[in-house]
Amino acid sequence: MTRNIVVYCGAANGNSADFTATAIAVADWIVDNRYTMVYGGGSVGLMGTTAKRVLDRGGSVHGVIPKILRDRGTAMEGLTQLSVVPDMTARKHMMLELGDVCLALPGGPGTLEEISEAFSWARLGLNNNPCIFLDVHDFWKPLAQMFDTMVANAFLTAEDRKKLLFTSSLDSLNEWISSYEPPAIRQYHTSTSDERSSEGGR
Repeated sequence: MTRNIVVYCGAANGNSADFTATAIAVADWIVDNRYTMVYGGGSVGLMGTTAKRVLDRGGSVHGVIPKILRDRGTAMEGLTQLSVVPDMTARKHMMLELGDVCLALPGGPGTLEEISEAFSWARLGLNNNPCIFLDVHDFWKPLAQMFDTMVANAFLTAEDRKKLLFTSSLDSLNEWISSYEPPAIRQYHTSTSDERSSEGGR
């Protein structure tokens, strides 16, 4: 059975050779574990580095790119499959539909948006894929702390926080993926002003 891993990462290389080295290591892990890589279809930055390495290793890569970016000449050539979609929203939807796992490498606002949306949808029952942040030089540490702050301020449950993996080790991925269970579908509760007062105004 083919498994697809959605990879979110920068369209830039960053300012450390370790970012590129990590992208190559991720590509090797993808091939060694017989995943098909699903990503944004670009040829530049960490996106291009990861996809090219998977292809060079004989792996499969499915790119999903908006027409506007394809028309700008940013699409990677030689992909196993390239899907051209109308816009960025359609790209995000299609990638999640194709995926079995969501993995974020370092990247910019787009990377952050896409993996955050994947986790948000998991809490709504719209995405059953485990979401993983692969850390390099504590790149994702401030975000992990932000999620902890959400828990501390009762905007995220501690149980749901445990459904996110922040790790610097590829060796930890298989166990996490195999044991992952999606969060319970989020429930919404209304409370009276008296109840809010007794709960400290949360």
